[in-house]
Amino acid sequence: MIKAVFIDIDDTLLDFDAYVKQTMCEGFRHFGLKAYEPHMFTVFERINNALWDNIEKGTLDFAGLEKIRFNKVFEALGISFDGVTFERYFRAHIWDSAILIDGTKEMLSYLSQKYIVCSASNGPYEQQLHRLDVGGIKQYFDAHFISEKVGVSKPENAFFERALAQLNRDKTETIQPAECIIIGDSLRSDIAGGIGAGFQTVWYNRKRKENTSGLCPDYEINKLIEIKEIL
Repeated sequence: MIKAVFIDIDDTLLDFDAYVKQTMCEGFRHFGLKAYEPHMFTVFERINNALWDNIEKGTLDFAGLEKIRFNKVFEALGISFDGVTFERYFRAHIWDSAILIDGTKEMLSYLSQKYIVCSASNGPYEQQLHRLDVGGIKQYFDAHFISEKVGVSKPENAFFERALAQLNRDKTETIQPAECIIIGDSLRSDIAGGIGAGFQTVWYNRKRKENTSGLCPDYEINKLIEIKEIL
């Protein structure tokens, strides 16, 4: 029986891709760079995903990412501009970004009436909580487990172990891993981490990607509201 639901934030509840496209478009105009074109997001996504792979492996931290991310993006796009300057612009604007994915509020409202609901995100702690607040969804959560505060990132077992230990603090009847489920868009982070921790897993496959990872999530959904068919 499920007692606690852990939910990823970016590209599960908040549309990070939409934020990036919007901020690159506005930022390029702000700094007088070449006009933003849709293919530029694909370049950002490829580089950003590779850097986050390193964060999840523990070979890169957030400070390191911020020093190199847009320098790599601009190099790939043939843009001569200081990536660190643009990163500061990017980080400042993400603070107030909260573009909700369709079905987010309906799903959270439904789950919060039945389960303990926890955020589970790799990212800066205050930033992620502020964005949930700006998006009008922070009130649906009972606890927040953000890698900066947890001290380790998904998919490491320690992330889930520490989160569950904190959740069980002061409880006379503790919640076991098998009584937890994680919902997330990332196979390598949310699903791999959840499986390794003994959680049940729901892969939110909004883009209907082929699963070539070898991982077998317990469930797969394409729309958030489909969670009602599972929980």
